[in-house]
Amino acid sequence: MWEYLYLILFFISFFMSLFLTFLFGKLAKKVGILAIPSERKIHKKPTPLFGGLGIFCSFFLVVVIGILFVNYNLVPEFIKKYISGIYYVLPKLLSIILCGIIVIFFGLIDDVYELKALQKLFFQFITGTIIFLSGIRITFFISNTFLSYLITCLWIILMMNSFNLLDNMDGLSAGVAIITGIILFIFAFEMKQLFIATILSVFLGSTCGFLFYNFPPAKIFMGESGSSFLGYFLGITSILLTYYKYEESKTFLPVFIPLIVFSVPFFDTISVIVIRKKRGYPIFQADKNHLSHRLVSIGMTQKQAILFIYLLTLTTGINALILKNLNVYGGIEVLFEVILILVIVAILEFFGRKWEN
Repeated sequence: MWEYLYLILFFISFFMSLFLTFLFGKLAKKVGILAIPSERKIHKKPTPLFGGLGIFCSFFLVVVIGILFVNYNLVPEFIKKYISGIYYVLPKLLSIILCGIIVIFFGLIDDVYELKALQKLFFQFITGTIIFLSGIRITFFISNTFLSYLITCLWIILMMNSFNLLDNMDGLSAGVAIITGIILFIFAFEMKQLFIATILSVFLGSTCGFLFYNFPPAKIFMGESGSSFLGYFLGITSILLTYYKYEESKTFLPVFIPLIVFSVPFFDTISVIVIRKKRGYPIFQADKNHLSHRLVSIGMTQKQAILFIYLLTLTTGINALILKNLNVYGGIEVLFEVILILVIVAILEFFGRKWEN
């Protein structure tokens, strides 16, 4: 029966996102919150920036309505026996929503006024701190509270910035978020983690609704608020799903899971930082050195580059699903295989650019 609930929640959030993203696109045009074309950007015409609000508000409304249904005992009979468990995780869910509001709020400020890198980092640390204090934290093999806090914050910051950097071409960040979210959902479904699977189904529906308008040629952009929320939410769910479930196994295999699932966004982030440092550019300065841009430079169209990155994300990320069935040596082999795939992509990129030159 839970399978039907996940589908219902997905489609409700999907159609709500379709409606809200359309409305926020109209609003952004009316108030003039637009992404203006420039030398560092690839779009050719001013595009509204409130897509992130469409994603978050549809997610928020479906979750809040779900909580009200539980509170007034309006849920199907098979869910009623889980109500005590729902109330148990409710504080964490409220913390996730609260921090989501913070992420969206400061993302909107950045979309309008362009915050400096240190200002963004400060607000990201605030988000990580609230999440840590709510009990959502990385504790795997970590007995020191401060170290656990630091790693939790750094993980959330890494995820937010990775998906922010990935938002450099129509449909890219949202599509990768959907693929990685599906992999996490399969994990949650197989491990019977009902809470995580439920909120992921809502998240996936909300993001798919936005992607309908964002797939090239994009009619609306998610902006800083949207890309930060994608990274934030997937970072949170990967903590909840990965680390506490494996505490009894006493192996380090769970550490591999998020690294594998999000290997492509991390590959893009690391490669961009290396290129910018090598060329003497500021790390946070927007440019056209992302993986998607590099694929276009060797002959792909924008749509082909996006679809290639989708396929690469699926090819690498899906390896994480078999980790729970492997021993330590098998886990190392899977991680090594993912690294090799990304190295092959880097080699093909290098020789493709060399041939073009």
